[in-house]
Amino acid sequence: MSQIPADLQYTKEHEWVAPTSTPLRIRMGITDYAQGALGDIVYVQMPKVGEAVTADKVCGEVESTKSVSEIFAPVSGTVVAINSDLDNAPELINSDPYGAGWLVEIEVPQEPQGLLSAAQYGEITA
Repeated sequence: MSQIPADLQYTKEHEWVAPTSTPLRIRMGITDYAQGALGDIVYVQMPKVGEAVTADKVCGEVESTKSVSEIFAPVSGTVVAINSDLDNAPELINSDPYGAGWLVEIEVPQEPQGLLSAAQYGEITA
């Protein structure tokens, strides 16, 4: 059974969203369910700081020993930070998808709308 922290929001494409200590800035990553389905992650490609991303559009990809999977932006906004630790240790996504394995931080124009609660996401992965 995959971990689904109750304090996060989710997308149907298996990304998670968490607020940060900075207003209108979110942190995102892929869910435990997604990393488990992918298997051993060996490479991550994400947008650069300063790039605009659009909700529900491809913004990067994760390569595993099984396949390559697209990452979809959960919100629209501007990338303000990337997790550079993943450059040398992409397996952090496997070992700690909701912590050290985060992907990017995005500055958003307003609070995110239309994301799934943990209970709603749990129904998708059940």
